[in-house]
Amino acid sequence: MTRTEKKLKAIKSLGNMTTEYPTDYDPSVLECFENAHPKNDYVVTFYAYEFSSLCPKTKQPDFAKLYIKYIPNIKMVESKSLKLYLFSFRNHGDFHEDCINMIMKDLVKLMDPKYFEITGIFTPRGGISITPFANYSNGEKKYNQFRDSRLLEELREKFPPSIN
Repeated sequence: MTRTEKKLKAIKSLGNMTTEYPTDYDPSVLECFENAHPKNDYVVTFYAYEFSSLCPKTKQPDFAKLYIKYIPNIKMVESKSLKLYLFSFRNHGDFHEDCINMIMKDLVKLMDPKYFEITGIFTPRGGISITPFANYSNGEKKYNQFRDSRLLEELREKFPPSIN
């Protein structure tokens, strides 16, 4: 599949020299493009090591490394729009678990992937590290089994990835 200008027309943030950075949570900045290989099962991984949000109570900043992995179906997220979307959490106040679930739900809504997972490794505060994990399956039996096994894997891990 050749990616023509016509097929890429919907992607507005990539190549835009006047990027506007959102100042609060904004899923509308997310953009997608067509998967050229929808019949193949393959994994796309994003590692965002500068994620930040605010504690909803204290307004103190929280920092995390995010691991986003998915098996695409028809649509894929465009990486610059993902960067802008994640940046939109900088002034947003929510608990770690809420941020991770919001990100998962927004990206699933955008792409409708076969499988999706996200892990947030948050910097410890008060001597406690929080590492939320969330995952999703499109309902097909093999992806449901994978979703369930990955969730159990996360429960069985002795230590979060930041400690290993």
